[in-house]
Amino acid sequence: MNRIFASRLFWPVVMLLALFIVNLIAFPGFFSIELKNEHLFGSLIDIVRNGAPTLIIAIGMTLVIATRGIDLSVGAICAIAGAVACSIILGSPDPGSVGTVVVAIVVAMVISLVLGVWNGFLVAVLGIQPIIATLILMTAGRGVAMLITEGQILTVNSPPFKVLGSGFLFGLPVATVIAVAIFVLAALLTRRTALGLLIESVGINPEASRQAGVRSRGLLFAVYTFCAFCAAVAGLILTSNQTAADANNTGLFIELDAILAVVIGGTSLMGGRYSLLGTLVGALVIQTLVTTVYTVGIPPIATMVFKAAVVTVVCLLQSPTTNAAFARWRTSLSSRTRKGVAA
Repeated sequence: MNRIFASRLFWPVVMLLALFIVNLIAFPGFFSIELKNEHLFGSLIDIVRNGAPTLIIAIGMTLVIATRGIDLSVGAICAIAGAVACSIILGSPDPGSVGTVVVAIVVAMVISLVLGVWNGFLVAVLGIQPIIATLILMTAGRGVAMLITEGQILTVNSPPFKVLGSGFLFGLPVATVIAVAIFVLAALLTRRTALGLLIESVGINPEASRQAGVRSRGLLFAVYTFCAFCAAVAGLILTSNQTAADANNTGLFIELDAILAVVIGGTSLMGGRYSLLGTLVGALVIQTLVTTVYTVGIPPIATMVFKAAVVTVVCLLQSPTTNAAFARWRTSLSSRTRKGVAA
């Protein structure tokens, strides 16, 4: 029992279940899933589909935070990736061809990877604090996206491109399948190899890791580039779902949702040990929270306040002070129970 309470996943899972219960009370058919035209539909399917971009970015953010860093530029990279892809598709003589869409996606991904390398260069080589280094791209990135779109919302009518945001594969949303694939890839690379241990060591003590022979500079380049890759994928999904590139709104505040998902999942902002599974639960909590706002009938303008309140509760329950209080209470309860049995 003590191990269960001490687990970093305990309170996030409890909060997720509580949100499910609230939705079930407000909407009895919340858990129902229907199969139409070989596609799955339902509230749960909507949650995993709409939450896929946040989860994808949160996976990359988890590894960045594990190195004692932060990446505030992911929202801007989302906008840039979407703007580049839509510009190429609209500029092509055949916007509906698969080849055009593939070229647009590849170019958008390459540019995003370059931006990730830039963040890594600022942090690893120049030694700029991560929050400042990524704040530069966060600020300038929206301007770059505006330049690419020339200040316009670029509407794209390309069936192959729409598949990313609204298509289905094996009955599941394509966005969800992509998110699961990236999650599995990250888990295998960091938990089935020494990469995860090296990332944690850099986050715990960068100087000691360097003296032990760990190439921290290369790891920082890798995690910031991977985070940019995740942001680009999420940006393409968001743009595809909207069928338009909106430099001002695509990926707006998604960096905050990603950071919240990581923190809710139990990963410390001080770096070191991290939990990809916890990040998954955190992303589900964030998206279920948004769904709950609409299901219960809370005005959408209050979403941010409601989200902040729930996240605050989860973080307070996860705090060392709260855990210590629960530990004292469980010890006291066990002691009284033993005395009662002995009597």
